[in-house]
Amino acid sequence: METKNKPVIADDVVVTLKYSVSVAGQVVESSADDNPIQFIQGRGDVIPGLENALYGLSVGDQKEFDVAPEDGYGEADPDAIAKIPKAEFPPEIPLQPGVELRLKDEQGDELEAQIVTVEDEIVRLNFNHPLAGKELLFAIQVIDLRKATPEELEHAHVH
Repeated sequence: METKNKPVIADDVVVTLKYSVSVAGQVVESSADDNPIQFIQGRGDVIPGLENALYGLSVGDQKEFDVAPEDGYGEADPDAIAKIPKAEFPPEIPLQPGVELRLKDEQGDELEAQIVTVEDEIVRLNFNHPLAGKELLFAIQVIDLRKATPEELEHAHVH
């Protein structure tokens, strides 16, 4: 975790990070200046391309890098498009392309989907992550680093 007494990002280190993600020149996700993200490095809490690019960085370091789809949210899966009868949607859901939905499957697991098209009797939902298949440009700044506590490691999340 340290190089010449300077902490660096390594496995089991809690990383506090400001970031923005752009696709084709448009910012699609960002941590507000007062709302950085925190996670335990090396535990798969963030996409592999981000995690791998952080190793060895220190507090104050800034970096821009590209993440290919296979190291991000994966390739878009054409089988993740579902046709759902329009009648199955409650009337309070606005059936318009682009609307994002949170649904539960038969096992009670939460799924996210986006309405792609609305036809006379059918609504097409895309269950791919919105950034699947996209080349991502990250701009990051390391804000803080510390060793994860035994409790954080046991629970697999930052406290």
